[in-house]
Amino acid sequence: MVQRWWEITVTCQAEAEELVYWRLQSFGCQGTATQQQQGRVLIQGYVPQQQVTLLDIAALGVWIEQDVVAQGYLSPKLHWQLVNEQDWAHSWQAYWHPIPVGDRLLICPAWETPPLDNTRIVINLDPGMAFGTGTHETTQLCLEALEMQLDQTFEPLPPTVIADIGCGSGILAIASLLLGAQKAYAVDTSDLAVTATQRNAELNGIKAGQLIVRQGSWEQVLELVDGVVCNILAPVIIEMLPHLPAIVKPKGWGIFSGILLDQADRVAAQLERQGWSLGSVWRRQEWCCLNARFDGLPN
Repeated sequence: MVQRWWEITVTCQAEAEELVYWRLQSFGCQGTATQQQQGRVLIQGYVPQQQVTLLDIAALGVWIEQDVVAQGYLSPKLHWQLVNEQDWAHSWQAYWHPIPVGDRLLICPAWETPPLDNTRIVINLDPGMAFGTGTHETTQLCLEALEMQLDQTFEPLPPTVIADIGCGSGILAIASLLLGAQKAYAVDTSDLAVTATQRNAELNGIKAGQLIVRQGSWEQVLELVDGVVCNILAPVIIEMLPHLPAIVKPKGWGIFSGILLDQADRVAAQLERQGWSLGSVWRRQEWCCLNARFDGLPN
């Protein structure tokens, strides 16, 4: 039997994209597509027909409007329809092409070929129904921060183990390995993310044992790591910070993103309470990435 999906389409100001994106994810959407349209974005999320009712979708529309209007943006428009799985699983691919990120990386859709003159490290990616294509500001900030943390310009990188918590498509964990990390954990509560990460590891020739992919959260990281990267919601980061000392080495580093600018102070305050020193705050549009060092639990 052909599975049918609700295709939920939201049109909003470009600045409100991530608010809508995270709300769709929280609602249970298992894939997204985004198109730029003259200062506005059209965001499509997909959820199995049997998982939600029309009343649920109507409530989602109210939540999205409340989220967006509360931030001072224009009211979004929401539309929905039923589609067959094959109709959406590949249609959005036409809108996604190789993307250079930072100084060294190129995110390349698995169905495309990198430019002939490319000199960057290529991350081949097929997110499937998981989140994380590398096109959003929060992901790109994390990739640029990983470039900095794993830089080998002046001296070789010592053996480094990282944890990507909330890995989505696995893009950040895979990037860390391609940049020189020895080992990476990639954990996510979504089974779709686990499947996508495993597939993307194969696409990038990641060796067995280099990438440990598990369903769950920080508790699935089974050793002390040198660095942790979290590109998730600010409230989730704040809730998780008390647990990170169990997996991060003293003097280890952390990259925290998916944070709106007006949430940065709250996340920074919680970092300090949990024994982290804030090194820098990188900003892009209304989003930021916090780079921090773990000094150990305060006395």
